[in-house]
Amino acid sequence: MAEFRVRVSTGEAFGAGTWDKVSVSIVGTRGESPPLPLDNLGKEFTAGAEEDFQVTLPEDVGRVLLLRVHKAPPVLPLLGPLAPDAWFCRWFQLTPPRGGHLLFPCYQWLEGAGTLVLQEGTAKVSWADHHPVLQQQRQEELQARQEMYQWKAYNPGWPHCLDEKTVEDLELNIKYSTAKNANFYLQAGSAFAEMKIKGLLDRKGLWRSLNEMKRIFNFRRTPAAEHAFEHWQEDAFFASQFLNGLNPVLIRRCHYLPKNFPVTDAMVASVLGPGTSLQAELEGSLFLVDHGILSGIQTNVINGKPQFSAAPMTLLYQSPGCGPLLPLAIQLSQTPGPNSPIFLPTDDKWDWLLAKTWVRNAEFSFHEALTHLLHSHLLPEVFTLATLRQLPHCHPLFKLLIPHTRYTLHINTLARELLIVPGQVVDRSTGIGIEGFSELIQRNMKQLNYSLLCLPEDIRTRGVEDIPGYYYRDDGMQIWGAVERFVSEIIGIYYPSDESVQDDRELQAWVREIFSKGFLNQESSGIPSSLETREALVQYVTMVIFTCSAKHAAVSAGQFDSCAWMPNLPPSMQLPPPTSKGLATCEGFIATLPPVNATCDVILALWLLSKEPGDQRPLGTYPDEHFTEEAPRRSIATFQSRLAQISRGIQERNQGLVLPYTYLDPPLIENSVSI
Repeated sequence: MAEFRVRVSTGEAFGAGTWDKVSVSIVGTRGESPPLPLDNLGKEFTAGAEEDFQVTLPEDVGRVLLLRVHKAPPVLPLLGPLAPDAWFCRWFQLTPPRGGHLLFPCYQWLEGAGTLVLQEGTAKVSWADHHPVLQQQRQEELQARQEMYQWKAYNPGWPHCLDEKTVEDLELNIKYSTAKNANFYLQAGSAFAEMKIKGLLDRKGLWRSLNEMKRIFNFRRTPAAEHAFEHWQEDAFFASQFLNGLNPVLIRRCHYLPKNFPVTDAMVASVLGPGTSLQAELEGSLFLVDHGILSGIQTNVINGKPQFSAAPMTLLYQSPGCGPLLPLAIQLSQTPGPNSPIFLPTDDKWDWLLAKTWVRNAEFSFHEALTHLLHSHLLPEVFTLATLRQLPHCHPLFKLLIPHTRYTLHINTLARELLIVPGQVVDRSTGIGIEGFSELIQRNMKQLNYSLLCLPEDIRTRGVEDIPGYYYRDDGMQIWGAVERFVSEIIGIYYPSDESVQDDRELQAWVREIFSKGFLNQESSGIPSSLETREALVQYVTMVIFTCSAKHAAVSAGQFDSCAWMPNLPPSMQLPPPTSKGLATCEGFIATLPPVNATCDVILALWLLSKEPGDQRPLGTYPDEHFTEEAPRRSIATFQSRLAQISRGIQERNQGLVLPYTYLDPPLIENSVSI
């Protein structure tokens, strides 16, 4: 007979404790013990508790391999078994009669009656688990998860997603916590009530004036939203949003003018000044933002009225001496000609403002469908599902990635319930609607490439390495570098060679599933379907973590800031793009903007999507300690120190900026896509 001490830690979240009875079976190289009750006098497994139990094994099971955890409801005299409840277990610590502690990380909800199998916490790739019992356990764990988390094709040409219809159907481990869920609906309810009381959500007509729009602007205020309200008509602010606004991923250096954008020297002479020309400035001072993917996109009907879209091209100029980036010319279609004039800063005020507003509407459609929904929600869902289905808990990549998948399946399932379905916000209040969103995603999926997802390559490809004041690039590159060093250290611990990467069948299955389910087997994308070297693995995992954290923060957290003053980011346009100059007026400008109810509907949604409803975990914060060895723990501490240093630099820089760029300040970046 052998006595073991078992220490158990229960989570602190609301509802984490349980009344159920818990027992453990210890599996070793010589056999398995019977279930051993963990039972002291009084109540066990209350929230936040750490408790010790003594258990006696009738026979020696040899070297411990696994811990099998059993949970069942208690049986009361006369009443029988109670209804089973849920329990959040943080970890088990097993102390054998001889030898040191064995730590078994759990960090899972156990719902109802059932059994959970845990490995000792040392991270191991598939080829490092030599014992057949451990190999079998890895396979059984993955089989169970693959049955629990299944794929479905939500729309043709989209990345595949979790096969669940509502958040009520989700397994407890991927749901919002009780606190986060309650806060989300409280925020939504209070904001909805405020809009409803003001009578704005039911008003289908036009805004009466720009001044009247201030009513909605008072709904919620932020310093960045105030800045947009004060400066939205200025050329410098218009241009700066391509660098540090909601969609800072489209601007690229222009070394030659596209043939379908016939800007001439005479058109832009007033901005370029004497002694230069377009040809001269094409050497490095001109930039292009091309929304060509929107050309011919299907548009929506709002309040029974057809909406309109444009596919503009915007030429920008970086003046010498680090002057502000400025717009030079705007063409609202991809087809030049008499009905597609090139608008210029020297045009009439309302002509120029209307042209810029059409560009901002194109930014809304491109951002919400592609930069935000596709790149920063649907792809992280693919990474999350593949991680759950192909990497067992003991795998070092599972331990590394699981914090960056937290709540992603919940928020995306909620989006498929409340945002991107008929009758909901995208359908009833955006200019291109669900059909336009779907068409854009299908088009972009055919163009998507690996370099776009890897920030350093994306910056080089777009030729924007040295444009001044590009804080998305500056902060993003620092964070990418910190994540890359962290990932490189972790990979170095567990993969001694390129061959060790090639031989990890679970890793290769993970990459292959992402390629097939996320990128639909498109080899032209350059997305790897397998990984052959440690260097390739480091880049790939860095891309996954950066996309699920910093990239999402950069393109999501500022949604309300950009849209609170609606003319700065109109979700729809009710009149067609102008086909000639000299006809725009203030009244016509307002008549082009979305109606009152659609404006408020979208602002309400983007306010909710910009605001984390509590239960936050900033980048690099890992309270669930999946790694138990010293080496990865040291790497985590070093990573946190690097992020703190980056944050200090960002905050110091921001003190000198009229409009601070905060979206990539590490304490404000969530570890995962959770809203």
